[in-house]
Amino acid sequence: MEVCVISSGSKGNCTLVKTQKHNILIDIGNSCRYVENTLQDIGLLPQDIDMILITHAHIDHVAGLRVFSKKYKPQIFITDKILKETNLELNNVRYINSDIQLDGVYIKVIKTSHDTEDSNGYIVCENGESCVYITDTGYIHEKYFKDLYDKNIYVFESNHDPEMLMNNPRYPHHTKIRILSDQGHLSNSDSAYYLSKFIGPNTKQVILAHLSEQNNSEDLAIKTLKDTLKKHNIKFDNIVCAKQNIKTELYKV
Repeated sequence: MEVCVISSGSKGNCTLVKTQKHNILIDIGNSCRYVENTLQDIGLLPQDIDMILITHAHIDHVAGLRVFSKKYKPQIFITDKILKETNLELNNVRYINSDIQLDGVYIKVIKTSHDTEDSNGYIVCENGESCVYITDTGYIHEKYFKDLYDKNIYVFESNHDPEMLMNNPRYPHHTKIRILSDQGHLSNSDSAYYLSKFIGPNTKQVILAHLSEQNNSEDLAIKTLKDTLKKHNIKFDNIVCAKQNIKTELYKV
């Protein structure tokens, strides 16, 4: 399994997960052209993508979906509520009603909490290899902790620093409260708390995702996680931040 975050942030989100039999995109919130060009940089043709998993209907997660799906016809895995909220007419849709099993790939659906009709995170597993993708949630229910423990790669939201957010004059108060709520986004400290519960002996890489350009910094997000892990006597240094419109490395499990 190989993982590359193609883009992450409020202007567009898209992540590639390559398994032995499938090339999967999680969300496609950037333009079709950007995704096409970036996939070619990685060594894939756009038509190599055969699955797209959608987390929720916000535009920064689905902006390129209609054009890309019309051109290349991958299977789109989406809930009926998410599809209705997108207002898109799509072909090749497979509705998510439970966890997904396809050609040896098992995808665990993690219900997230965001200000939208429905939202998911995912754990993609194949032959003992695994990748967690969770962004755009105000919290993670404890019932998923066991499922999320000791996975190989985490693409995990670390959206904001609460102090920076509250002191930002550009954001109205109601927006700040929404971001901080249980239907908002994980702060650096929230993210660090959860990852301190999840990182295990088989974890190889953490990619902090969906960082706010206004209310966070890469250095602060990484420092918060490292400090929290240190408090819990967890030694782990393979931490990077995903960027907006700049792909990460292709990380191999």
